[in-house]
Amino acid sequence: MANLYNRKKEEKINKDTAKVKIARYCAYQERAHKEVEEKLKSYGLNYSEVEDLLAWLITENYVNEERYAVTVAGGKFRAKKWGKLKIQQLLKQKDISEYSINKALDQIEEEEYLHTLEQLVRNKWEKTTAPNVYELRNKVAKFVIGKGFEPELTWTLIKDLIKG
Repeated sequence: MANLYNRKKEEKINKDTAKVKIARYCAYQERAHKEVEEKLKSYGLNYSEVEDLLAWLITENYVNEERYAVTVAGGKFRAKKWGKLKIQQLLKQKDISEYSINKALDQIEEEEYLHTLEQLVRNKWEKTTAPNVYELRNKVAKFVIGKGFEPELTWTLIKDLIKG
């Protein structure tokens, strides 16, 4: 019986077939240019075919860098409670432009951002044990900063919320 996880690498397909497949791939969920380009290359297309199809996808609005950045930033923030630094790092790894990254991060409401940070700090504080308040503060700060929240903002909030 064939193992579904050991599929052969995609065989070379023609440009028209690739166009249909890549349109479906992009319509399924937002994709970064880099992801789409890698997928097109996996079809065995040559450089000019990849460039032509990428241009077509952008023209037809299947691929939109700014929309991708906003979607990813909002999703990571709301679902995984990531801070702006971690979201920014992820988007940079996907070769998203600085303009689109800033636009995406601006979409996160400051009030909601601070509320999420406060919730993370309070929840972690309640669930963490340490021999003294200083080590407890450090553990909480390390956790929240690891989620991508700004260190200065995190420490200010910890000191304001937890006196001692």
